[in-house]
Amino acid sequence: MVAAPPDVQFPEGFLWGTATSAHQIEGGNVNNDWWDWEHQPGSGCPEPSGDACDSFHRWREDVDLVADLGFGAYRFSLEWSRIEPAEGEWSTAAIDHYRRVCAACLERGIQPVVTFHHFTTPRWLAARGGWEAAEAPDRFARYVERTTAGIGDLVGWACTINEPNIIGLMGYLFGMFPPGVKDDLGRHVAVNDAMVRAHRLAVDALRSGPGTFPVGLTLSMAELAATDGGEDARAEAQEVLEDTFLRATGGDDFVGVQCYTRIRFGPGGRLLPAADGVPVTQMGYEYWPQAVEHTVRRAAGVTGLPVMVTENGIATTDDAERVAFYAEALQGVRRCLDDGVDVRGYFAWSLLDNFEWAYGYGPHFGLVTVDPMTFERRPKPSAYWFGRVATENALVSP
Repeated sequence: MVAAPPDVQFPEGFLWGTATSAHQIEGGNVNNDWWDWEHQPGSGCPEPSGDACDSFHRWREDVDLVADLGFGAYRFSLEWSRIEPAEGEWSTAAIDHYRRVCAACLERGIQPVVTFHHFTTPRWLAARGGWEAAEAPDRFARYVERTTAGIGDLVGWACTINEPNIIGLMGYLFGMFPPGVKDDLGRHVAVNDAMVRAHRLAVDALRSGPGTFPVGLTLSMAELAATDGGEDARAEAQEVLEDTFLRATGGDDFVGVQCYTRIRFGPGGRLLPAADGVPVTQMGYEYWPQAVEHTVRRAAGVTGLPVMVTENGIATTDDAERVAFYAEALQGVRRCLDDGVDVRGYFAWSLLDNFEWAYGYGPHFGLVTVDPMTFERRPKPSAYWFGRVATENALVSP
């Protein structure tokens, strides 16, 4: 681990933020495919999301935390199944709820960075096949257009779909996300195609107004490395997991990079476990903060777009390790900037310790811990350190 050097400055206007997603923090999202999946005995989920962090009711506490810690942006997602609980049935109350969140951000001097889909899909669409349904991209675009009509004038930045590559990978290859299919590359690729179409339609919907704001998608990227004989496996993974989506960003305003680790490939495919001498996180990922620099450079090089690091972080109970991870990752971002890469901002994942999908509440990514019974939010030392980084626009020493 490398300690942060003092006085590493970032450009004026660099956007510092932290991120969450609706299902992981709101609680009680009973009307989406993930709630159903969590409660299926064979899903492998160690526990359901339940009340999560009760952020549907305590959202103002979260916005206040973001502001009080010194961040200039808050990335959060909308829950489609609340806004359109049945096909064509729109909840004015849900749209007004998210409008109030955006307004509160702006009142506190925070840019609302709004994600329109973060892994969860309404049950009514899941019952038709989810993203395999022919009409899914059009239904998503309709939801985006309807929601934008209600909140678009308050949006700071818009992310159409969070990690569309993970939806296919985890849902159709690893079987860890709904619908729980394993080793079906054909269906995986078909879902990728549907996600690309959904993104392009959503970009048009977002630009239909009201409001004028940058639009892009966020992509899960890793430093893909090959040992001798693993080059073909890496190239195949790179095409299916990254390049399919990077090519789909033409005409967007930015690309969001979400990076956590390195993935190694040998002649037989992905190499597990971690390389000798490389520690692992609570997620089983290699501790590899330098992957951020690699993925930012690659995303910028392939797309030619400005890059926003929309997620980066580490699952650990060692808060000093968290600070060291962020510090090393941010040094990589600074090197990208020094070489002329257009990086617009950096978002820590996550604001809160929350429901981490198929891993339940075990991994701790948060800058803030949440009591599961009282929902009291308690910032960790890393939260105050990262807040100093944001307010000083510089990589300050821990």
